[in-house]
This record gives sequence, C-alpha cells and structure tokens, in this order.
Amino acid sequence: MKIEFIILFIVISIGGWFYKRWVFNVNRKRRRDYYRNVYLKSAAWKRKRYVVLKRDNWKCSYCNKRATQVHHKRYARNIGKEPIKWLVSVCRSCHESLH
Repeated sequence: MKIEFIILFIVISIGGWFYKRWVFNVNRKRRRDYYRNVYLKSAAWKRKRYVVLKRDNWKCSYCNKRATQVHHKRYARNIGKEPIKWLVSVCRSCHESLH
C-alpha cells in the first residue's frame, strides 16, 4: 500500500512537471510570435526605434559604426512597455554577435 502511494506520487509529480513545462513553452512561443510578427511592425515600435537611434546619434554603442538596428538589453514582462534606457543602437554585425 505504501509503495503504491509513493509510486503514484512520483508519477503525478513528474506528469505535473511535464505539463507545466509544456504550458510554459506554448506561452513562450505565443509571446515570441506576437513580438516578431505584430509588435516589431507596429507604429509604436517604429517611433521608439527612431528615438533610440536619434539619441545615440545613429552610432553603434559597441563599435561606433553607423547603427541601423536597436537591441534590447532587457525585456519587459509586457511587450512594448520597455523603457528607452533598456534599448541601444547597434550595427548589424554587433547585433548578430550579441544574439
């Protein structure tokens, strides 16, 4: 009786862990798809991107070449709520090396 209870507890625990992991991955994919396909194409992002590039004088923060992209140093919990200070201007090669 005791062994069956322990085995059942272990099976339920492992199943719960797999379920939580699955839900986490589904939500992560949904957030990533929204971020790439909706937010980065929005007018709000384009305005924020322009402000960051202008602030940094269109220069890469890492190598001083001409910046064409904006890199997130951190991500906000809510997409689009990141403050400007979390964003930096970067050139394409530096941005690729950062990812």
